[in-house]
Amino acid sequence: MLPLGALALAGLVLASGRKTPRKPQGAQPHRNTPDTSQQLDVLIVGAGLSGIGAARHLLEGCPGKRFELLEARQAIGGTWDLFRYPGVRSDSDVYTLGYSFKPWTGQKSIADGADIRQYIQDAADEAGITERIRFGHKVRKAEWSSGEQCWTVTAERRTEDGRPETITLKTKFLFLCSGYYSYEEGYRPDFPNEQTFRGQIVHPQFWPEDLDYARKRVVVIGSGATAVTLVPALAEKAAQVTMLQRSPSYIAVQPLVDQTALKLRQRLPARAAHGVIRWRNILTNMLLYSIARQAPRLFKNQLLKDAAQHVGEPFDARHFTPTYKPWDQRVCAVPDGDLFRAVREGWASVVTDTIEAFTPHGIRLASGQELPADIIVTATGLKMNVLGDIAFTVDGQPVDPARSLVYKGMMLSGVPNCAYAFGYVNAAWTLKAELTQAYVCRLMGYMDRHGYGAVVPQADPSVTEQPLLSFNSGYVTRSTALLPKQGSRKPWQVHQNYLQDKVAIQFSPIDDGVLNFAPARAAAQA
Repeated sequence: MLPLGALALAGLVLASGRKTPRKPQGAQPHRNTPDTSQQLDVLIVGAGLSGIGAARHLLEGCPGKRFELLEARQAIGGTWDLFRYPGVRSDSDVYTLGYSFKPWTGQKSIADGADIRQYIQDAADEAGITERIRFGHKVRKAEWSSGEQCWTVTAERRTEDGRPETITLKTKFLFLCSGYYSYEEGYRPDFPNEQTFRGQIVHPQFWPEDLDYARKRVVVIGSGATAVTLVPALAEKAAQVTMLQRSPSYIAVQPLVDQTALKLRQRLPARAAHGVIRWRNILTNMLLYSIARQAPRLFKNQLLKDAAQHVGEPFDARHFTPTYKPWDQRVCAVPDGDLFRAVREGWASVVTDTIEAFTPHGIRLASGQELPADIIVTATGLKMNVLGDIAFTVDGQPVDPARSLVYKGMMLSGVPNCAYAFGYVNAAWTLKAELTQAYVCRLMGYMDRHGYGAVVPQADPSVTEQPLLSFNSGYVTRSTALLPKQGSRKPWQVHQNYLQDKVAIQFSPIDDGVLNFAPARAAAQA
């Protein structure tokens, strides 16, 4: 790890090199209907963490570009506006999950969902981005024309009287920041005899605002990040909470409040402190990930030791010992060990078994045990989508993402003037998203200087296909056949390493022999 002095200097350099973009002069008041009379330079799809970050990078890196954002929902925030279940929070520290350009000022390092949502909203308001967002616009189609060198994007919206309406926009560049999972549907397996259960069944993605779980018996099915978040939060009011898992996940204790970060924030200017803390956390997390992959037994034993210390006696290790290696799936974070504390105090319990059937009053397990329940929460995962479930065509030919290779983890082979933000599975999403956003600005600047109107990654036939993610989480394995592929060599490989990506994306030449550029056509320029 770098010495603190070097990190502080890096933070100061980062801070001094960034300027806060001024709010655009004469910005249009908020409107829900896009201006379709002029072609956009960039259309951003999505107004969550990635979309707002992309807009902020455009304001700073491409100040003359005309851009707008289309958001399917009626609010900013994406994931952090959608998920409203009790205790919803980040599973990455907020200094790396947050933006590099906006210091985090909250006290918690593992931040609540509402605080993250407000942070994104503030970032949009401060930069004048909110006025550029068109809410309630769901993008359905994107059609590329090489003759016009632009995308024609079709979106659906509702009129003021509730009628569906279709609008079209033209844009030179399309930037997808719509995430990686479906907002309309979570992963929800069917369980035997569900209809016999007399209580309420809830999926966390669609948590009812009026759900009363106080003094109720709650069974949470699942062992991932959502389940380990829900269980201690529900246990504060419920009579009893049981986490029912088919197999355990790795769980790591992290401090809810980073005291070292707070001290740095007291001693350094805000931007410098933010830069230092961010880089310290990046390097620390990379080191821990490296240890987990190179010495999995050592890493696993340490996690089990921490769990045993927090749970106390009796400690049943089988409830916390997965069959896979650390980081074959994402490691769940529990701030200050809140899940373990709930188990230790008797407010919650963990059961490892498989479901035989639902019963009128709970769940019967394969072991014959029956778990009584008034409410069953199916924290069973997400349903991935590909490129926002948008139907793409290039010169009239449909695009099949599963037959495409990914260029530097952000563009698809054969698809012109289009990028998408896709973060890390072993670190904060925003780290990769910001590298992508900065690269898109650099790419468009290069095209402007050289008079190019189109760019498309073209894969050499000798590049062999490999799965996009070397990750065996359920939501990934269920979607492998639908996802694009990575290639056998650079720049078609997808790294889960921030420093590797920083070199490959930020410092490599734009014209690398893989991107094909086309001169801007007179019609497109007009």
